[in-house]
Amino acid sequence: MSYSISDVAKMMGVSAHTLRYYDKEGLFPNVKRVNGIRVFEESDFEWLRVLNCLRNINMPIKKMKEYVDLCALGDASLRERLAMIEEQERNINSQIKQLQYYKQEIDFKKAYYTKAIEMGSESAVRDWPCKTATLELDKLPG
Repeated sequence: MSYSISDVAKMMGVSAHTLRYYDKEGLFPNVKRVNGIRVFEESDFEWLRVLNCLRNINMPIKKMKEYVDLCALGDASLRERLAMIEEQERNINSQIKQLQYYKQEIDFKKAYYTKAIEMGSESAVRDWPCKTATLELDKLPG
């Protein structure tokens, strides 16, 4: 089955403009064109999933293009591709760690407001023993 760029855009949750930009940047080296119109096939979906993943983990377009170019080299670029994926994994793990850290503050605020509602007023929790937030002032993002 064949799919238009608008079909694929809907499936991926991006705009057709974004896909055209990706194509312009060389991220779709194997997508066919029929009378100048991009035609996506079932076989393109594995690649689209990879690109969607890279986009969703905030890999810059320049790095995505580098990855595409390395894939085109085949087995000769396996180590370089692995290094790129490992770098992205480190970035993701760092983001996860940071989000977990900030979640502590959100958990505190949730408990604080739940207790205030339970007690009928925020002033009732001013002396609540668990009132100390978990984020340290010297660790606030700049």
